[in-house]
Amino acid sequence: MNDWMILNGIIYKIYTTDNFDEMREQFLEQMKMLLDFDSADFYIASSDYPQSLTEPVTLNCSMDMCKLYEDLDYSKGILYSGKSLVYRETDIISDENRVNTEYYKRVYQPNGWHYAIQMILSENGAFLGVVTFYRLAGKDDFQYEDVFLLDMLKDHMCYRLGQYRKSRNALEKKLSVTEAVAQYGLTRREHTILKLLMAGTETADICADLSISSNTLKKHILNIYRKLGIKSRTQMFKMIKEKEA
Repeated sequence: MNDWMILNGIIYKIYTTDNFDEMREQFLEQMKMLLDFDSADFYIASSDYPQSLTEPVTLNCSMDMCKLYEDLDYSKGILYSGKSLVYRETDIISDENRVNTEYYKRVYQPNGWHYAIQMILSENGAFLGVVTFYRLAGKDDFQYEDVFLLDMLKDHMCYRLGQYRKSRNALEKKLSVTEAVAQYGLTRREHTILKLLMAGTETADICADLSISSNTLKKHILNIYRKLGIKSRTQMFKMIKEKEA
């Protein structure tokens, strides 16, 4: 019963921890209560190169050594297959063959690891990220109940990663003030006002700086909204970056 309470707590944190990296850090820490492992890393797929790993969060392991995983891992076909799954490395390659690979020699041996279990995260055929848990040499391999445990968490984490990717993509598509001015044909005065609005300048201060009345300012803002195809300041902030690149 206690394990189920911990599991539910982990799932709750996956959905409710606003900061994405903090959520991943908490996830690795909390998994220590349910899974016997010594080190772990959590990578997400690069937005520029989907078959590339980026933004690692790690627990008890060297980030640089874990990065070698991207170039040396012999399970890339599974990793980038577009399918979500959980598996032990010994399920796809025999222990005898695994210890002779460059990946094992350059990643596992320097860290003292021997066994690993992975949770591959995908959504609609797109690779989202991968979590790997490692055990030190001398310990037993992960068991099927460990696979079952991670499989129960897999879909929850896939959903959170999918939401993170959508929000990140939306942010990357935002226009700068300069781009918005050029794309939507804003006047020089509208450019100045938009820049001040995006900087969070109060309307009274804008009027004072530009020596215009509040009614004139309102007309300029309405013209800006009309040209941008929006109706509110909230939509403006969703459309335009707060800072120039």
